Formats: sequence, C-alpha cells, structure tokens
Amino acid sequence: MKKLVALFSSMLLLSVVCYGQIDDIKNLQKQLPLIKDSLRYVDALNKLALLLYENNVDSTFAYTQRARNIAERLQYDKGKAESANNLGIVYDMKGDLELALRYYNDGYNRFKAIGDTANMVQSIMNIAMVYNEKGMDKKAVNSFKNALETGRRLSRDSIMSLVWYNYLILYPGNFQKDSLTFYISKAKKIGEKYKDRRVLLAIEQLTADNYIKNGQRDKGLALLQQAAYDAIKNKLFYLSLDILIDLGDLFAQTDSAQAVSYYKQGLYITQLKDYKVYTESITKKLYNFYTARKDTAKAFFYSQQLVMLHEERDKVENNSGIDFIAYALKDQQLEAAQGRSRYELRFLFLAVFICALMVVILVILWRNWKKLRKTSDALRLQFEQSESTMEALDLMNKDYSRLIKIVAHDLRNPISAISTISGMLHPDENLPADMKELMGLVQVSSKNSLDLINELLETDFDQRQKIKTEIINPDELLQQCVSLLSFRAQDKGQQLTLNSNAQVKIKGDAEKLWRVINNLVINAIKFSPEGSTIHIESKRVDDKLLISVNDAGLGIPEDIRNKIFDPFTSARRMGTQGEQPFGLGLYISKQIIEAHNGRIWFESAPGKGTTFYVELPVSMPA
Repeated sequence: MKKLVALFSSMLLLSVVCYGQIDDIKNLQKQLPLIKDSLRYVDALNKLALLLYENNVDSTFAYTQRARNIAERLQYDKGKAESANNLGIVYDMKGDLELALRYYNDGYNRFKAIGDTANMVQSIMNIAMVYNEKGMDKKAVNSFKNALETGRRLSRDSIMSLVWYNYLILYPGNFQKDSLTFYISKAKKIGEKYKDRRVLLAIEQLTADNYIKNGQRDKGLALLQQAAYDAIKNKLFYLSLDILIDLGDLFAQTDSAQAVSYYKQGLYITQLKDYKVYTESITKKLYNFYTARKDTAKAFFYSQQLVMLHEERDKVENNSGIDFIAYALKDQQLEAAQGRSRYELRFLFLAVFICALMVVILVILWRNWKKLRKTSDALRLQFEQSESTMEALDLMNKDYSRLIKIVAHDLRNPISAISTISGMLHPDENLPADMKELMGLVQVSSKNSLDLINELLETDFDQRQKIKTEIINPDELLQQCVSLLSFRAQDKGQQLTLNSNAQVKIKGDAEKLWRVINNLVINAIKFSPEGSTIHIESKRVDDKLLISVNDAGLGIPEDIRNKIFDPFTSARRMGTQGEQPFGLGLYISKQIIEAHNGRIWFESAPGKGTTFYVELPVSMPA
C-alpha cells in the first residue's frame, strides 16, 4: 500500500500543469529579447525570477543576478530592491537563513527609501518567517505586528491576506478563539477580492486546522487533503509542503501508513526542488517516527540522511558567510559611520536640552526657596488661624483641579490646528510618499490626543455629576445623535438604524445624556467590522425608558467584562481598524446614568456582537 501511494504521488508530480503561471513565465521569456527599455528589462527579469522560485530556485538566482547587475549599473533603486528581496527568497529556500535575513532586510531598507509600502510589508513578513525558522519567536511576532501596522493604510491590500495567513498559522495562540475565525475570514475576503489562488489555498489549510481544533476533525482533514491536491495540481510545491506535513502530523497517531505516505510525498518534492530547509525538517520527522516505532533499519537510514544534510548546510553557511562579508563590508562601514554621527548629534542635543532644563529648574527652586524663607515667619504667626488656613488649602486643591482642565482645554486648540493642517496636507498628491505617510501618522496621533483631551475635560474626578434638570424628549435626543454620527459610521461603510417611538418624556440633563448615547454609538462603530449595521432602539417598559445599542462586532471576552466600566481600565482593546481606546467613555457614561437614578449594563456573545442597555425613570407621557 505504501508503495502504491508513493508511486501515485510521483506520477501526480510529474504530470500536473499550472497553466496560468507557466503561461506567464513563457510569455515573459518570449518578451525579454524584445524589451528595449533597460528599466523595464530589469523589472521583467525580477518578475520572471519571482515566478520561477516554486519550480526552479536556481533559475530564480540566475535571473536575479542579471537584474541586480544591470540595476547596479543604472542605479535603478526599484530594481535593486526587488533583486535583494529575490535573493532573500533564494537563500531562504536553500536553507541559508543568515543570508536570507540579510537580503530581506536589505530589500526592506531599499523599498522604504523609495516609499514602496506594499513591498515593505512583504519584506517584514519574510523577515518574521525567517525568525520563526530560527526559533526566535519574540522577534518573529514583533515583525508580524510591524507588517500589519505598516500595511494598515494600504489602498491595494492584496499582500495583507498573506501576512494574516502566515501570522495565524505560525502563532494561533496569540489570538483569542472568537477573533481567530474573524481574522481567517478577513484574510479570505482579501484573497477572494484579488482572486489570489495561492493565498486562498493557504487559507484553506488555516480553516481546516481551525475545524480540527474545534472538534470537526473529519471536515478539517477532508479540506486539508483537497488543499494538498489542489496545491500540487497547480505546481504550488512550496505551499503544498506545509499542508503535507500538517496531514502527516495529524495521521501520525491514528494511521501510520497514511502519515508516512504524506511525509514521503513531501520529501520527494523537497528533493526534486532542492528545498533544503523542508528536506531537513521532513527527514527529521521520519527519523523520529521510525525511532518511536523501534524500526532500527529505517531510523538509521534517515539518521544518515540527517547527518549528510547537516554537513552540507555547514559547508553552505561557511561559504555564504565569506560572500556576505565581502559583499556587505563597505556599505556596513558607511552605515555604521552615519549611524554613529547621527547618534552623537542626537546625544549632543539631548545633553544641551537637559542642561538648559536643569538651569531652569534650579532657578525656579532658588526663587521658591527665597519666597518660602520670607513667608515662613508669617506662617508661624498665623498658626492659630488653622481653620481659615484649611479653607484656603481646600480652595487651592480645587484650583489645581481646575488647572488640570484649563491646561487640557488650552491644549485642545493647538492640537486641533495640527489635526486640521495635517488633514489638509495628507491628500495632497504632490507630497512624496514618505511625507504623506508622516502626515497620516500626525493626523492619527493628533486625533487620538484630541479624543483623550475631550474625555479628560468631560471626566468628573471627584465622582460627583452635577445634573441640570430639564424635561427631555428622548426620541428627539436619539434622532439628533444618530444624525450626527451617521457620517462617522459611513467612513467604515457602516449603517446606523434607529427605532425610537417611546412617546415619553424624562427629567434630566440633555447634554450629559447625549454624551452617554454618543459614547455607546461610537464604541459600536469602533468595534464593529466594515459594512455592518448598528441598531439603536428605545421603548417604554412599565415606568422605565429602555434604550439599547446593538452591534455585530467581536463581542466582549469573559475575562474583561467586570473591568470595562472602570476609569482608565486595563480592559482596553483596539478597534477593528486600529482605533485608539482611552478607557474613560464607559466610566463617564456610568456616572451620568447613576446620577439620573438609572442603570447601564450590557449583554455580549463572542463573535455575535454586543448590546448596551440604558434604563431611565419616565417622567410623563410625551
């Protein structure tokens, strides 16, 4: 049976055709002699090198070297960047991880210099995967997070599906159970948007693993087997290896013959395509498999294979290390000198600033000391007037409280100006790409600062809300709030629906109650995915008015539910588009509702959204 499986696998590998990719390769090879523009010729060589890596990594290296030499001669920055990235792929597949990391990093720096954000994201993702291969998980996770943050504002976001796939499959433990399915779906939508068959097959593997993890083993195995067949059929050999290894691991405990057949199928591909890293990994799995079953002869055979692979890798690393030093020596020396110069200049500025600050502090302390010395005698004489002094101190404390709000208020105007100016400059097409990116960062930072200042101004730190009583029509209040916030929802493709016909009136502070509804609706917008609908409803229940705000977001996990109404809570989470939380909105809302003799609570189901409820006493019919 094992021989039949191996024979079938070999025949399948030799007979399948990936028409789309092979057609692209053949067309490019035919067009190369006809391209007269040198820069377009370099681009074509790099693209051809990238298309060939699945089938012939040596051809990738040859085309990349040609592109790199011409790009160096022409000082073509884009061509040099793509060549560096392709060399990283070559050495990654050959198993030389140090050189792969060096060339990926070189490509990232070159893409950054020309403002190519999409390729920056790809380079950071490749670096993360090399760190994972080297067992440096902390650096790998940080690199994945950096890639996601860098690509967050990409208009053409096809690369992001691959980033999400690799991050989710390598580190599923970094995601909560409810959010894992959400991000798999998000990656799949991006892949479907660009009809990226390679990515969609990879996400099928991720989906299958999630099925198995959640107890749907048969469904997951069927999906994995289909994904492996489709990957091999389309000659996506490098992609198929992860799926074959995954299948081998899953069958290892239940069907040893099936597990070995998948391992050997993967080993055949690695030897055929010279994928050194995977060859060593699968050989080690087979060695461990036969060792566990005390099959000494086969275990010895694979141990010999491992020894030869280790010797070959050591020889490659020694040779590549010398090549790396020769290639990188001059530019590393220059970069090191420039880095030292920048560091020394920054250190000088910092030292001057610290010295000036110390002088100012000393002058202030000296003046205060003189004043204290002059007033100490007068304070001793007034010691008997302690009661009036305590009143003065109480007044001073209130002044400090007001000072905090004055400072926050005065900061709001300049930060608003920064936000407005950056918002005007950011869409300017004449700005360089790096400047547009900086303007976008300034705009986001200033907006977050404004949100924090507004919440500080609205917070009553002594926990006493001063209520201005008036007769309020809650239907009109909700209508005004929804009208104002509908534009904010449209920025995320969301829709606000209002069903308000309570026909009652309540007593309270209209401005403060408006703030509560505003906080709840903004939170629903923040934590709901794009294109979802948010429902706002009010109705009379006995002698109470019940207002609800329902979203279709990720829901609130059990472990933070008892913390979300705390001030500056640690239960803060980023929004679905990375919106910044401050942990004050729900705390303020709870203060206001309780001051109106009402109550606020929520109901949430992971993956199905959250509903916040506000209950207030009814004053009279409308």
